[in-house]
Amino acid sequence: MAAASLGLAGRHIVLGLSGGIACYKAADFTRELVKAGATVQVVMTEAAEEFITPVTLQALSNRRVYTSQWDAREPNNMAHINLTREADAIVIAPASADLIAKLVQGRADDLLSLMCLARPIERCPLLVAPAMNREMWAHPATKRNLAQLRADGTAILGPGSGDQACGEIGDGRMLEPAELLADMVACFQPKLLAGRRVLITAGPTFEPIDPVRGITNHSSGKMGFAIARAAADAGAAVTLVAGPVHLPTPRGVARIDVMTARQMFDATLSAVAAHDVFVATAAVADWRPARFNDHKIKKQAGEKGPPSFELAENPDILATVAALPKPPYCVGFAAESHDLLAHAREKRVRKGIPLIVANLGPATFGQDDNALTLVDANGERELPRADKLTLARQLVAEIARRVGVGQ
Repeated sequence: MAAASLGLAGRHIVLGLSGGIACYKAADFTRELVKAGATVQVVMTEAAEEFITPVTLQALSNRRVYTSQWDAREPNNMAHINLTREADAIVIAPASADLIAKLVQGRADDLLSLMCLARPIERCPLLVAPAMNREMWAHPATKRNLAQLRADGTAILGPGSGDQACGEIGDGRMLEPAELLADMVACFQPKLLAGRRVLITAGPTFEPIDPVRGITNHSSGKMGFAIARAAADAGAAVTLVAGPVHLPTPRGVARIDVMTARQMFDATLSAVAAHDVFVATAAVADWRPARFNDHKIKKQAGEKGPPSFELAENPDILATVAALPKPPYCVGFAAESHDLLAHAREKRVRKGIPLIVANLGPATFGQDDNALTLVDANGERELPRADKLTLARQLVAEIARRVGVGQ
């Protein structure tokens, strides 16, 4: 993924580490932030130094690490002020139960807590990634502290669940570096769809002929998944109905897995009433075998021709949604092999939708980039070739403009 598409290029992130075994993840997290184009200033507590050395974080961030509020390298001895004034955000990963309690109480007895208290709160968001034993996480004091942090405007990232260093299993693990990076990216995206609910279909469908064969297509689902991520980053509550693809679910997105066109139709129609926007990116099979063979169709000795089977038409998901008494704002996709704009214009009218996104299917299936053309009643507008997440963010901004939010 290109650094520019992530939205962290040129950002200055202050990464705080408090004490905990999860400090080892901070090394990878630092690398991920730097790869995404951010500059990273690491600040560590004394306890954090028991788990990972400042030398390691200095090598990965290419910046000197701060560990003391009395650091004499600062001419005015005010590291807690100087480190926050250029920061676009402070993220604490890992954040121990003790550090969280300090933040709630406004205590400032070390550089990290002092820095958080001294930050320009109106323009420097604070993000906290908890890391602790499952019993500490479940303790009423921790729950009260987290509730107060949220009320104070702090974003809580995670935690995850699973194996813990103590040998127990449960909630309290710090999120993985890739998950933290996704949450950091989302933090900086304008919330153009805040308060909206978006339903998206993505990927191909698979129409079984027999237990081992079926009708499908080359759609990878990458564009639909990118739109789901972009919509979630823009503040929407997103439901993703996905055909058979091997892609990770974007952070914060509710996913429904389906196989066939009829399953996708049923899942979409069951969910659509609760959504404001419907984006149909899935490459849905138009036909399915009229009859499923319970056993593999075998080639018979002496047969000269292939077996034949009857096809039945699948339901039209997008047209059905668009024809509802109170439809959501509908966006369709037209993946064509030729005469792109002519087919897209005809499809938009036939489906009865306000906007269709046209692209050449053979040129984009399975690829990480694409070029799109937006087609509506007033004409066309091209979105030049770019990676799919960049295009997804542009499309989400266009949808937000058309449904009247984020203005």
